[in-house]
Amino acid sequence: MTDGTIHLYTDFPYKSGAHGYMEFAESELDSIQENALFLFTHKHSDHYSRKSLKKIRKEKNGKAFGPWNSKDLATLSESIPNFTIESFKTKHAFSLNHHSYLITWHGKRIFISGDTEHAETIGSLNTIDWAIVPYWILLDANEKGIDLDAEKFLIYHLASVQAPSAKEKWGDDPKFHPLIDQGEMIKI
Repeated sequence: MTDGTIHLYTDFPYKSGAHGYMEFAESELDSIQENALFLFTHKHSDHYSRKSLKKIRKEKNGKAFGPWNSKDLATLSESIPNFTIESFKTKHAFSLNHHSYLITWHGKRIFISGDTEHAETIGSLNTIDWAIVPYWILLDANEKGIDLDAEKFLIYHLASVQAPSAKEKWGDDPKFHPLIDQGEMIKI
């Protein structure tokens, strides 16, 4: 995400193709902007690559945030106008330390779910402009009758074999956008 001045990468860089999910070209790493911010929900390889992050930060600087230092996120709002990140400790069955985030940037509220399996956290929030969630959050909310107050949903964590059915299910609905194409640009 960028406003042209600040560049925020969420759960990137990760290990390309990890666990059968999206692969990316090496040029994606080369295109990362100088002094960027990196926000991670957890350290699974399909969301985080220590090796790539270390290399990028050595070459291009930048700051990394995640569950391990989420308290430091408050300092960003002091140095970046119209920008806050609220951190929520959320559960992910395969990670002991997982956080979801609500970013408010230039008046837009953007929720980053990560891999949490439970819709209660996002369900407790109001007036979200963009919810960036794995498809199973939508299933969980539906099963539990949890209303998700989001104007738009970006749906990720779709394996390549799921892409055709995701396009079929959500492709024509302007409220839902399955993230299928690597490097796709979306205006928030």
